Amino acid sequence: MAKDMRSYLEQLERAGELTRVTDQVDVDVDIGRRLFGSRDKALLFDKVKDYPGWKVLGQAPANMRHIGLAFGTEPNKVVAEFVRRLDKGLVKCSMVDSGPVKQKILIGSDARPLALPAHVIGEKDPGRYIAGGLCIVKDPETGLRNMAFHRLQVRDDNKMGIFMVEGRQTWHIYRKYEAMNRPMPMAVVIGHHPMYYFAAAYTGPLGLDELEVAGALLGEPVELTRCETIDLEAPACAEIVLECEVLPHIREPEGPFSEFTGYYGPRADRPVVMTKAITMRKDAIYKAVQSAALTESIFYNALPMAVALFRDLRNVAGYVDLKDVSCNWGSTFNVVVQMTPRFYGEARQVLLAAASSLYSHQKIAVAVDEDVDIYDPQDVAWAIATRVNPERDVTVIPSVRGHILDNSLPEVTGQGLTTRHRIGSRMLIDATKPPTSDPEARKPFDRVRPPNPK
Repeated sequence: MAKDMRSYLEQLERAGELTRVTDQVDVDVDIGRRLFGSRDKALLFDKVKDYPGWKVLGQAPANMRHIGLAFGTEPNKVVAEFVRRLDKGLVKCSMVDSGPVKQKILIGSDARPLALPAHVIGEKDPGRYIAGGLCIVKDPETGLRNMAFHRLQVRDDNKMGIFMVEGRQTWHIYRKYEAMNRPMPMAVVIGHHPMYYFAAAYTGPLGLDELEVAGALLGEPVELTRCETIDLEAPACAEIVLECEVLPHIREPEGPFSEFTGYYGPRADRPVVMTKAITMRKDAIYKAVQSAALTESIFYNALPMAVALFRDLRNVAGYVDLKDVSCNWGSTFNVVVQMTPRFYGEARQVLLAAASSLYSHQKIAVAVDEDVDIYDPQDVAWAIATRVNPERDVTVIPSVRGHILDNSLPEVTGQGLTTRHRIGSRMLIDATKPPTSDPEARKPFDRVRPPNPK
């Protein structure tokens, strides 16, 4: 049986990590408010006002315990397990004639995104958003597939707004369709196993098929079935698939939106999406993703980013005694590297690599030893406080391209500039002990531990 959202839901319930909300909730207020406050449990809303028969699942995963359940390992071993599965190689998808997502098919005027219980995420958002939609497109020239997160603002019955980061792969593919004056076919997957979400957020080389990444993480081929109205394939065991077209040369206001940064993304004129069909399970569960700092969405960004960095950093200067990487120290703009430095300067060399990768997020990179819990912000802060001499251990690198949603960095402006971007600095903090090649200098930094039992 294919792994899907329901199999994961059962895992959470068996582990006591799921709370069923039985009172009636409102998509405009209650769902966003409750998901925002639930960091310990996943929430399944059983009764949604004005949406009879619908259930809504959110904060699944809500923490590293929930992610550990999905991977079948301990929370502090998730990155290593993710890396191990990727290192085994991608898994090709398999085609099937149909699947649960085809149990109910709505086409044309019946395919209304407003019929889905999408919720209002933040108080300043202009309306309801689908924040957990995995958008599948194909390059019209190469046929290569891409799956990625893109926020979708639900507006008129068959119309949505979309934000595609300029310079990223979906945007490049869309621009190719625009150059041909053709709409871009797009399948939006709502509700599946967490591995699909982690795969969609993973950044690898150009041409990487994220659905094959999902297969590697699941340990089984992703089953795909053909869409009804567009020339694309979508996962057969999803809860919901929206079959859409992104229109060429049309822009309408979209945003502001409650972004993963904890701030509102700007309102701007952006492409328009028209829905042609909706296919779903007969008793589909809507997957709500609460997008804001320290909520579910942070893990979809942070974990794949940590894995990509781990795979690169372990090869710095030939080999590094790398233990773990976390990109969830307050924000994905920070990365914490756990390692055992062997030589003077090795930690800084690793930090240089950590601050320069396929991702544009990491603004502050910190290196700590294996005796520091990188998933405990207090422990990381302790290492910085007690092991860092700022004039020696802190390095600032100026004039580096930053993330477009990082409001702390100035946006580059100028006549004739074709693509929005920001530029700023990056900071490296070496909070490691002296290296193992200098045991006498390292010894004073042995941590106080309680007595061992006799």
